[in-house]
Amino acid sequence: MSQRQLSSKHVLGIKYLNEADLNLIFDTALEFKEVINRPIKKVPSLRDITVANLFFENSTRTRISFELAEKRLSADVVNFSASSSSVKKGETLLDTVNNILSMKVDMVVMRHPAPGAPQYLSKRISANIINAGDGTHEHPTQALLDAFSMKLALNDELRGKNIAIFGDILHSRVAMSNIFCLKKLGANVRLCGPPTLIPKHIHKLGVEVSYDVRKTLEWCDVANVLRIQLERQDIKYFPSLREYHQSFGISKNLLDSLDKEIVVMHPGPINRGVEITSDAADSSQSIILQQVENGVAIRMAVLYLLSARRS
Repeated sequence: MSQRQLSSKHVLGIKYLNEADLNLIFDTALEFKEVINRPIKKVPSLRDITVANLFFENSTRTRISFELAEKRLSADVVNFSASSSSVKKGETLLDTVNNILSMKVDMVVMRHPAPGAPQYLSKRISANIINAGDGTHEHPTQALLDAFSMKLALNDELRGKNIAIFGDILHSRVAMSNIFCLKKLGANVRLCGPPTLIPKHIHKLGVEVSYDVRKTLEWCDVANVLRIQLERQDIKYFPSLREYHQSFGISKNLLDSLDKEIVVMHPGPINRGVEITSDAADSSQSIILQQVENGVAIRMAVLYLLSARRS
């Protein structure tokens, strides 16, 4: 496998990567996708690398996906959870990380509730850092796996395709990373949700905004449906979940009423019956489970490519 390098020694956000980086990650992930579908799913690519997974926020899918990717590459893996650590005793982020790095850790995968936390660390430690989600800022590997899944579903071409992102854009780091990624790949992006959940001035990122679900579905080739992030909402942004679903939910009946078949995605976890119904999420148009599989291949690619940038 070729050892061409990324332009950065970290993956802090899509905004810091260029189109060549994105395509290199996709090409590498395609090769690893073949690896994880073999009877023997491990390769020795990171045999001499120790990776620390530092999760200061709850996570299931992302943490398991990274851990599986690391083990498929034969890395040594250290898992850290803030809820059972000295962070609870008042230890600072930098002290926590430096203590872990003193154990000779080479790479750090970090999720943190504070936007900019991975960038802060990248200027103070020598290890490679992968941002696994920082506040409402970015979630780069989710955007990479989403775009990779779209490419596979759309005959490997996103340039000129119409991609719609539905739901809670205001609180979503997934939405921000998706916008940056899709725009760099030449796609047309439209956001759709309640006006209260669409950030002001978001059009400055080169995206369209709509409040009409049907018209947006009729326009798009792919519908990426995001969950309502109630845990990040300190005020009510809409009357009720039932009314949200009636106005902005995606159902199989709605999809069937379109004059074309579109691709349906969701990064998970799904609030079934709120942003999307079960029959839509589980339909033949849905690639939600493919996203999960592709996530392991994308994270293997990112880890592998960053291992060549260790200094």
